[in-house]
Amino acid sequence: MSENSEHKTESSGPTQIPLDELIEIRRQKVAYFREQGINPYPYRYERTHLVSEALSDFDRLVSIETIVRMAGRIMLKRKMGKAIFADIHDSSGKMQIYVKVNNVGDKLFDLFDRLDLGDMVGVEGKLFVTHTGEKTIAAHKFELLVKSIHPLPDKHAGLVDKELRYRRRYVDLIANSDVRRTFIQRSRIIKSIREFLDNDGFLEVETPVLQPLYGGASARPFITHHNSLNIDLYLRIADELYLKRLIVGGFEKIWEYCKNFRNEGIDRLHYPEFSSIELYWAYADYNDMMILFEKLLRQVAYDLHGKYKITYGNHEIDLEPRFKILSMIDAIKEAIGIDLLSLDFVAVRQKAKEAGIDSDNLTNWGKVVEAFFEHKVEPNLIQPTIIKDFPLEISPLAKVHRDNPRLTERFEVFIAGLEMGNAFSELNDPEEQKRRFLAQAEQRKAGDEEAQQLDEDFIMALSYGMPPTGGLGFGVDRLVMLMTNSHSIRDVIFFPQMRPE
Repeated sequence: MSENSEHKTESSGPTQIPLDELIEIRRQKVAYFREQGINPYPYRYERTHLVSEALSDFDRLVSIETIVRMAGRIMLKRKMGKAIFADIHDSSGKMQIYVKVNNVGDKLFDLFDRLDLGDMVGVEGKLFVTHTGEKTIAAHKFELLVKSIHPLPDKHAGLVDKELRYRRRYVDLIANSDVRRTFIQRSRIIKSIREFLDNDGFLEVETPVLQPLYGGASARPFITHHNSLNIDLYLRIADELYLKRLIVGGFEKIWEYCKNFRNEGIDRLHYPEFSSIELYWAYADYNDMMILFEKLLRQVAYDLHGKYKITYGNHEIDLEPRFKILSMIDAIKEAIGIDLLSLDFVAVRQKAKEAGIDSDNLTNWGKVVEAFFEHKVEPNLIQPTIIKDFPLEISPLAKVHRDNPRLTERFEVFIAGLEMGNAFSELNDPEEQKRRFLAQAEQRKAGDEEAQQLDEDFIMALSYGMPPTGGLGFGVDRLVMLMTNSHSIRDVIFFPQMRPE
């Protein structure tokens, strides 16, 4: 049975062939090919050109009548008497192939006729242009490279079910070229970041994923056990404290591409396993990090799109001008008309209740201020905006603001309503850092499960002396979302976690 008739029957309503029967038909073809002495799963195929290479050099290859060898997956196939046209796709693009009985002989023509959508073939022949203007390879030889057992999704309906796409990403990548393009862009974004930091003198380093004590962020960890040492270990929630140890050790500009793990819920912006970049710069502060991060984001946009304007959702985002800078307190004041610095904890929590913000479980003034910001300001920050000077209580690793002891020298960047990065003038006073950790311990006792723990070894490291340092961390996945106009973080992760079927 040919793919033409199989595919037509699949989409013909009441006469649709059940999936298990289609799979059995394909298994029978595997047996048939073996009977014909054809290995349906050979070891290798020698290609001369990727599709993109053949297309870019097409005129020259035609003029000198070059024989090319290409390989790919059959994604379209149509028989016209004694000729078959098919489209094969490789990682670089698609090429039409033309198989004519007069060129390949009856036996090979019959074998090609038996191939299905999803099968992979190697094709050898010369390039030409059809009368409809399509660049094509006229096959005089072909080899079956993979016999596909499971049919591809219907070419018209495609693979549209979100859950199925995430669960079977390999099929999603076959069926949806836009998805492949997104992940290619993801790799280009990471390459751009790496080149930017390398050119700026930052050294790439690696720190532990398994940690005896988790820290560097406010989050719940994943716990595992090391049998030989007989100790519990934690998948890191951040690499910050280890990177700062390296600054103590004498490195001055360092960065790490890392996987972080936080035992939290999943939504369009949050995922328990995510990619992050953190960097630290000795003798700099958060003002220096603002400039650095702006430059990095502009460079990534230009490397990916060739311009500084990008589209996200219904918004055109312009990364070229200097980013708007507002303190968190001023941003909230602009939104609600109240200066929260003038209020104590009791008063600010009452204002939150009046504004419809649930503040019953918020344990200090800073957390209530943060809640005001998240509800009243953050969703409206569309053009690139730097929000700086966060409350002390929610910034246990940042220096106290040089002009106001209730605040810290910390900023976050927001674009299209998304938080894109977090940076500090890093706290390097060991005694103050210990006091902050102990305050976090009190918050944990009060019910905050995400409060940070006391890390005595980190305090020890600081006691040897860490220079003034600026630090920055940002999520790679969110940056890819922004740069590729993707709605959900799971759209930019190859294999997102799913509930078992």
